[in-house]
This record gives sequence, structure tokens and C-alpha cells, in this order.
Amino acid sequence: MKKIMNIVQLQGVIIIYTISSVMSKKASASNGNLLHFLFFFGMEFVILGIYALLWQQMIKRFELSVAYANRSMAVFWSMIWAVVFFHDKITTKNVIGVLLVIVGNIIINSEQGEKADV
Repeated sequence: MKKIMNIVQLQGVIIIYTISSVMSKKASASNGNLLHFLFFFGMEFVILGIYALLWQQMIKRFELSVAYANRSMAVFWSMIWAVVFFHDKITTKNVIGVLLVIVGNIIINSEQGEKADV
């Protein structure tokens, strides 16, 4: 159960990382509105700072190869944000690609584990 909770926490950190790209895209859509740009650009840096601190905690709990393999789930979360925030369309190729990433992560997480000292 502890392993599952740690993987959920790792995914939470990855979600935070992908939200920074949402802030970046919002900043780029400011259309000359300086306040809009500065807000979203600043939020991107705040989120990346939070992510950096949390990521350091995650790589203490997992083998580095496992942690980085799980980072590939950013593709899934980015696709979700693209639909939710920007109303992008998901293609069959997108779904197949994300399913391959998910299957790979399941394999990595079942074969590898957390660090033994956790």
C-alpha cells in the first residue's frame, strides 16, 4: 500500500510539473496584455520552483531510473490539460501513444521498487 501511495505522490508532482506548461501557454496568449503575461509567466516560475523542491523529495524515495520513467506520464497529463483548458482534440494516435507510456510505466513500477531504505 505504501508503494502505491508513493507512486500517487510521484504522479502528483508530475501533475504540478505539467501545469507549468499550461501557465506558459496562457502567458503566450496574452496578446500584448502585459499584466496577463506577467501573471502567468510568474506563476510558471512559482510552479516550477514548487516542482523542483517536491521532485528532490521524490528522487529520495525512488530509484532514479524509476522516477524518470514515471516522468514520461507528463505526456498523459499534458494531453488532459490540452483538452480541459484549451479544448484540443485527442486523436487515436494520441491515445495509442499514451497507452504505450502507461503500459511502460506499469512494467517499470512492477519490476522496480522504491529504495530499500524507505
